[in-house]
Amino acid sequence: MVDRAYTDAELDAAIAALTAPQRLEEAQYLVTRAAPSLQRVLATALREGGWFDLGHDQALREATSREDPGERVRDVQTLLADETRLGMLVGVAVGFELARELARVPGADSPPTTKEDG
Repeated sequence: MVDRAYTDAELDAAIAALTAPQRLEEAQYLVTRAAPSLQRVLATALREGGWFDLGHDQALREATSREDPGERVRDVQTLLADETRLGMLVGVAVGFELARELARVPGADSPPTTKEDG
């Protein structure tokens, strides 16, 4: 993995490439294999980053204590959407760091192992 800043055009092109059929299949397989460990890393990153601290607890209490059911549902949906986005962004950061670590592994330049190989 190249350790440098990427241009907006490079990022846009890379993201567009991810929409190709079958492109994410291998990544999904690897993530599924590593899910328990990745979940621990993500939880640690979120906790140490202070993402779900007292402010989050307060927002959750406020959202669930709304008297109007419509407001309560809207506020809880907003909170869930925010948590999902945050988890995804921190997860991507974890993924970048995982890729950097794997690039340092001896033999990292060899072809990737696929489901059929292992």
